[in-house]
Amino acid sequence: MLLAETSFWDVLWWMLVFFFWVMWFWIFITCVAYTFRRDDIGGGKKAMWIIFIIVLPLIGILAYMI
Repeated sequence: MLLAETSFWDVLWWMLVFFFWVMWFWIFITCVAYTFRRDDIGGGKKAMWIIFIIVLPLIGILAYMI
């Protein structure tokens, strides 16, 4: 009986959460791919950026974008 208790706003909320979840992974994968494509930094700096993005995702991606 889960469907009988689900309102329109619950569905809208979960759609929004799902959208942001997909958007977050899209940005994460894009930053990692762009890090590997860069030619101006060496392998050590690339590894440090990847570790930074994985360990502290929000701060790492924001710092990388800035």
